[in-house]
Parts: sequence; structure tokens; C-alpha cells
Amino acid sequence: MTPLAGHLAYTLAWLSFGALHSLLARSPVKDRLRPLLGPWYRLAYNGLAVVHLTFVWGVGWFALAGAGAFGLPGWTRDLLLAIEIAGWLLMAVALTGYDLGRMGGLSQIRNHRRGLAAPEDEPLRTDGLHRFVRHPVYSAGFLILWGRIGGEFNLATAVWGSLYLVIGALFEERWLLTLYGPAYADYRRRVPAFVPWKGCAI
Repeated sequence: MTPLAGHLAYTLAWLSFGALHSLLARSPVKDRLRPLLGPWYRLAYNGLAVVHLTFVWGVGWFALAGAGAFGLPGWTRDLLLAIEIAGWLLMAVALTGYDLGRMGGLSQIRNHRRGLAAPEDEPLRTDGLHRFVRHPVYSAGFLILWGRIGGEFNLATAVWGSLYLVIGALFEERWLLTLYGPAYADYRRRVPAFVPWKGCAI
């Protein structure tokens, strides 16, 4: 496979992931699937995303495997490694600000078995890392992606992964405005999306 064909295949794989993930996140689609999957909806949604993303990564690895590394100097590799490690540490801290059981879909199943009703969405969080950025998990994702750009495959992954995060954040912002209303509009006005250039804004 030529480099151009490899990049095209990887691009199409990312587009398929973005299109399907966005389609399944739309309210009309969720309203149709929830009665079929019940409390398993969120877990199935996340599971499908993981499987699909693994497929995308596999396509890229196969299509661009021959590209190899860039041959960066040692200090650059060390800097990129530091950026990636910082991203993983930030991710670990950022995830503590969420109800991971609810986010993953396990809480919905557990509550259903106990005969309890639990809201699908969490209250608006403005504490912790959310005082600095609105999407700390995405911020961590950018660091991880760009800390791994030692070769053509990883660079392409960083480009497409970052584009997906930016577009995904835009769609998520629209949903959050609908969900939380003026409270989120005020929060968005005061706190940056990814880079804490305002410092602690709350």
C-alpha cells in the first residue's frame, strides 16, 4: 500500500468512527435504542466505541506500518515522552471528577437490578480541574496524542484524534447548553475549553 493510500484508508476509518459515534449520540437515535437496550444502552454505546476505535487504530497501524519513525534527536524524544506522561497523569486526575460507574454504564445496570431509577446525566461539575478548563479529559487526550508523534502513524493519529476531540467538544457543548441552560452558558463564558490560559477561573 502506498503512503497516500495508507493515509486515505486511515482517514476514512476515522471518518467512519466520527460519523457513527455522532449518530448514536443524537437524541432521536438514543430515544429509539434506549427502549431496546434499556439499562444496557450506555455500556453498549461505550463498548461499540472501544471496538470501533480499536478497528480504526488497526487500520492505521496496518496502512502506515511501513512509514517508520522520524529519527528525532534524543532531547526531542525525551520532551515528547514527558508530554505524554503529563497527559496520562492529567487523565488520571481528570477522571476522578466524574462518576465513572455512570459514565461507563455499570451504574445504570446495577440500579436497574436493584429496582432503582438513576438519572443518566451528572450534575454540572465546576470544581476540581473544571475550575481551569471545561474539558480536562480532552486536554489530557491532546497531550497524550501529541506526546507520541515520533512516527508518521502516530502523527496521523494525533491529527485525526485531535480533530475528533475538537469537533466532539463542539457537539457536546451544544448538548450541555441544552441540559444545563444559563448555568452552563455562564460557566462557558468564564472557563476556557482546553487550555487553562485564564488560570483558576472559578
